[in-house]
Amino acid sequence: MLGLPRTRRVKTGRDFARLRSDGRRLVYGCLILNWLPLSAGTTARLGVITSRKVGTAVTRSRSRRLLREAFRLHQGELNCPVDLVLVARPSIAGKTGGEVQRDYLKALELARLRKKT
Repeated sequence: MLGLPRTRRVKTGRDFARLRSDGRRLVYGCLILNWLPLSAGTTARLGVITSRKVGTAVTRSRSRRLLREAFRLHQGELNCPVDLVLVARPSIAGKTGGEVQRDYLKALELARLRKKT
């Protein structure tokens, strides 16, 4: 079973700022993917951002859960350790979990972060 403990999350504002300034960015579907490769031997980490443009507090919370779940299920498919920050776009509001996962996986492929299957 794949978990997502706190050690696998980007938590500090300094890390978010570093990803924004030094990292790469890709927009696809209902999300924006920001990433920064890490040194070998470390594990991938995830941060999620949802602004008020996404919707009400309930909608923002659901969006965060869907994005974290997409990362959790497919974290073994990353081809290198990276810090990822997923930013929810307003179009995520009506999406199902499968649609969010599809957008996430396609974004990983476009960024060349997903292992070849």
